[in-house]
Amino acid sequence: MRLSGKLRKESARDYALRVLKENIISLELKPGTPISENELAAELGISRTPVREAIIDLARANVIETYPQKGSFISKIDPKMVEEARFLRQITDTAVTLEACGTIEGERLREIEENVALQEFYLDKGMTDRIFELDNRFHKLIYIAVGKELIHEIHSTLMIHFDRVRNISVETVKDFKVVNDHRAILEAIKAGDKEKAAELVDKHLHRYKFDEAVIRSQRPEYFKQ
Repeated sequence: MRLSGKLRKESARDYALRVLKENIISLELKPGTPISENELAAELGISRTPVREAIIDLARANVIETYPQKGSFISKIDPKMVEEARFLRQITDTAVTLEACGTIEGERLREIEENVALQEFYLDKGMTDRIFELDNRFHKLIYIAVGKELIHEIHSTLMIHFDRVRNISVETVKDFKVVNDHRAILEAIKAGDKEKAAELVDKHLHRYKFDEAVIRSQRPEYFKQ
């Protein structure tokens, strides 16, 4: 499991939850992997209680499954949960993007511009390993710019179902049209073109359907039967 340092003012529970999320999305913890409270607590250097609380949070969102006498496991990818996460993401992303249209300026706009420019740079250089991280940051920056960061944080656990498929697609499908999507969404926001922005968000969030079919054929062990 890949570890990152505990952030300043981050509680032990939030630290455990963040590290678990990061490793589940990145597939360091693959679908079906057994997990142990004791081992996780030892790796993170914290007590079992915050680890247990993080596991309970993830279990509520069906990201971790616990079976009596067998233990806890990272859930396999459930297409129904992926679609539910995408549905929620489309509602909130569309609303936030429409609010952003023609209203973001100054430092907030420069941050988003720099993010997209970095995506284009890494894509042009063939350094695609950072694009997924920058993709997530791009959307979060829009939420932050319109004062909706809490909404982004609240639905982040459910989004694990969707984000796993997106991340696997980077490795298997290697389709980086999302970078062009982000540039187009940004330009629509700057132009204040709400109709175009909504259309682009819809197209962007439906790309996973093709990716999911390809991934399922190449990594059937990751999916629920």
